[in-house]
Amino acid sequence: MSSSRNRTLPKLMTAVAMSAASTSVLACASCGCTLSSDWDSQGFTTQPGWKLDVRYDYLNQNQLRQGTGTISPANASQIVTSAGPQEVEKYTRNNYLTLGIDYTHSADWGVNVQLPYIDRKHGTLGVSSDGSNPAVGAYDSQTSSLGDIKVIGRYQGLTPQHNFGVMFGLKLPTSSHTKTGISTDPANPGDTATIDRGLQPGTGTTDAIVGAYYFDSINKNWDYFAQATAQTALNSKDDYKPGDGFNFNLGARYMGFAAVMPQLQLNARYVEHDTGANADQVSTGGTLVYLSPGAVMPVGKRASLYGFVQVPVYQDVRGVQLAPRYTASIGARFAF
Repeated sequence: MSSSRNRTLPKLMTAVAMSAASTSVLACASCGCTLSSDWDSQGFTTQPGWKLDVRYDYLNQNQLRQGTGTISPANASQIVTSAGPQEVEKYTRNNYLTLGIDYTHSADWGVNVQLPYIDRKHGTLGVSSDGSNPAVGAYDSQTSSLGDIKVIGRYQGLTPQHNFGVMFGLKLPTSSHTKTGISTDPANPGDTATIDRGLQPGTGTTDAIVGAYYFDSINKNWDYFAQATAQTALNSKDDYKPGDGFNFNLGARYMGFAAVMPQLQLNARYVEHDTGANADQVSTGGTLVYLSPGAVMPVGKRASLYGFVQVPVYQDVRGVQLAPRYTASIGARFAF
């Protein structure tokens, strides 16, 4: 293996950990970022030591979707499911700020810890509405708090080339799943309202995370990677269990420019229904595919800046869900 490829491998390993440790704690198919931004971090990760990543993600879910198409609030309000009239949500605006701490112990082993801070605003018209006016169960909410922490280990000693490896870890129930909002239900305006479990900053569950990846160079200017991860809750909490999630990422980057490294990723996500008496078992889960162009800019020898935009190219949600038109991510990475 060339020295160039040796310098690039640890960047992929951090990417695998970061991708599976994305800031989303939601089980709905249209929530969360699957981007592997850290794949582009510069070659300072070749040696054992500490790395720090600060990343901001903006995700505005303001489009109602049913299946593979859009649906108007008025039409959504006429749907009756096995659980009763369909809830009509107005918006969910998510701001995620995530601190990633990475330690490379050796050429074979490393660990990554993700500490997310979540700011989320949500509004719903409730059920039995006309698609314009609040009805039963309507509320508005704003929550700002630390999210569930993730700890991801990695092992990349499976091949002499160090271009195939595995990762394994846990999402811990460190954040609240009992936040409340303010009722806009005409029957009890201003009262305390319970926020849906899928919109809480934490799930209340401990989740197992596993994954595998492969990475290689096409030539001196082009690299690519493929990576798959799965996350499943090991328990339920207060009659709620988030659906299992599966991510697949494929990416390529061009390294022929000195000042910028453009790249393109294809990110696919499949999520199963939430389960439990306190879960929405109708309008959760589905399949999403994103196309994600972006770029990384080195800042000196031990730091880099990056930015990406995720654009959905395929959305198939179960029930009626809010989905984003795009997701934006920016960040900075440092080595010590």
